[in-house]
Amino acid sequence: METKKILFPAIHRPDRSPSQRFRFEQYQDILKQHGYVITYSYIISQKDDVYFYQSGFIFQKLKILIKSIFIRFRDVIRAFSHDIIFIQREVHMLGTTFFEKLLKLTGKKIVFDFDDAIWMQQPNVKRSLHFLKKPSKTKDIIRMADAVLAGNAFLHDYAIPYNNNVIMFPTVVDTTYFTKQSASNKKKDSICIGWSGSHTTINHFKYLEKVLLRLKAKYQEKINILVFGDADYEHEQLGTKGIAWKKEIEREILSSFDIGIMPLEENEWERGKCGMKALLYMASEVATIASPVGVNKEIIEHQKDGLLAHSEEEWFSALSLLIENEEVRNSIALEGRKTIEKRYAVETYQQRLLTLLDSFVD
Repeated sequence: METKKILFPAIHRPDRSPSQRFRFEQYQDILKQHGYVITYSYIISQKDDVYFYQSGFIFQKLKILIKSIFIRFRDVIRAFSHDIIFIQREVHMLGTTFFEKLLKLTGKKIVFDFDDAIWMQQPNVKRSLHFLKKPSKTKDIIRMADAVLAGNAFLHDYAIPYNNNVIMFPTVVDTTYFTKQSASNKKKDSICIGWSGSHTTINHFKYLEKVLLRLKAKYQEKINILVFGDADYEHEQLGTKGIAWKKEIEREILSSFDIGIMPLEENEWERGKCGMKALLYMASEVATIASPVGVNKEIIEHQKDGLLAHSEEEWFSALSLLIENEEVRNSIALEGRKTIEKRYAVETYQQRLLTLLDSFVD
């Protein structure tokens, strides 16, 4: 079998970033089976994480920045021995396309993938070194690419004016890995309302705090609320303390949810979302409620495989329905799993990615 080589100049280490996990990493095994050799080069190590996403630590962040420059110059040299360069969101976390331009000069094929409205600043979030960032560089990277993978129609429409080879490529999940875990079938004393995310998306959960407080007052010990992904979150009245994200416990935690929630605001940034939370809940056979924003309206068929809720009253009614009616809750959970198996399983998209990449090396 002919060897084909892909360079993946990532920001994060494997299994660290949801975008990298679901947009590239989960395809690595099938790529290797078809003769691809993957060079995975990342900047931010596990040790770096301690400093990079907290305020302060200027000296440590400067060290990471200097290290990143050396890593990327090495990657430019490496690129000459590869066939394809797969860029997921960006090559470097600062607002420059310097390294993308150098990679383009190697003459190798560039595939650019994005799954958020990264051409704009994310509302209500201050990222590390944010003042050095330039979200508008996204269009420049799109122009350089030989192919662009856009996670939904909103992103696709943004990319089209800058590149004539933009491909709709939704975020999907491995349905053999994300399943209902057997341990979660044990009889429980309360119904778990769960949210999965990170410290950068915890504001989405906070949109529902008023609704959840009403539910807690109404149902008291009949419900418990679980926040997975932001260990710093704590709410005494809701009786919840966030749990840090770890891959080792991810499937178990998701399966412990009886109801999975994905609240979003109606704005341009949120319309770029690819529905990852809803997909994971549904794959884990969890009854899912989401805001009818962006791709969520395509993923969920209201009252069949999930519920869509916009206003506080709609959220309160939808959550109350699922709390009180086990039969409806279980039916929606089962239908949600079927939807993922039919339309959002990674197996369905493996060949599409292989076909694209093979067209660049044949």
